[in-house]
Amino acid sequence: MLTPVVDEDGAPFWEYAARGELRIQGCADCGELRFPPRPCCPHCQSFAAEWRLMSGRGRIWSYVLPHPPLLPDYAAQAPYNAVLVELADAPRIRLVGNVVATPDAALDSVDPGRLRIGAGVRVAFTEVDGVTVPRWLLERG
Repeated sequence: MLTPVVDEDGAPFWEYAARGELRIQGCADCGELRFPPRPCCPHCQSFAAEWRLMSGRGRIWSYVLPHPPLLPDYAAQAPYNAVLVELADAPRIRLVGNVVATPDAALDSVDPGRLRIGAGVRVAFTEVDGVTVPRWLLERG
């Protein structure tokens, strides 16, 4: 599996994830949230930032089921999903991830027929190659 590249701006996101917290960077001056993390607020150009705790709930905004040819590490896990999740407490923020049956389950652990645009999900965390990553669990069976 491809592991995230942790840069200086995004490092706090991954540190909070390792604690089981979903936090999003926000401007400490104007209050606007932003993702991906970056040094300057795109709304007011302030360099003051804070990390706000999110509820971890959201909805599937979009998804795709990748088809071959796939990268070798992913081919064995097909058919898997890649989802774009809109956060419930920050609807303009969308995170990419996978819907899985349990936090440590394989990427192909959820039947693709169960995925729907608008389906409720909640975050779960698991460690992959030394980095704790968010994944998503369906809210209802």
